Amino acid sequence: QVQLVESGGGLVQPGGSLRLSCAASGFTFSTSVMRWYRQAPGKERELVAVIRSTGSTNYADSVKGRFTISRDNAKNTAYLQMNSLKPEDTAVYYCHTYRWADYWGQGTQVTVSS
Repeated sequence: QVQLVESGGGLVQPGGSLRLSCAASGFTFSTSVMRWYRQAPGKERELVAVIRSTGSTNYADSVKGRFTISRDNAKNTAYLQMNSLKPEDTAVYYCHTYRWADYWGQGTQVTVSS
């Protein structure tokens, strides 16, 4: 079955960097659109970045120029490189794909604080 497992979250100071990974299994990763969402306490889940099978990407305005989404089809893994982190980036980050249904990972906590 479809499985998404995120890793790489943690505590980082403002201005720091983290790289999140999403290990996928149970479906044809190379042809799938992969997305990163985040949800901060008391807020709705929001789309952060998208990468299509062609490699084309889109980003939320709040992360443009700071975050980079990528994929390694040989490893069935999607990544989110996050640079110049801000306290407002603090959230649980989720990996997502749609294969005739929505599939989510368990989430990984990112905390940006001094």
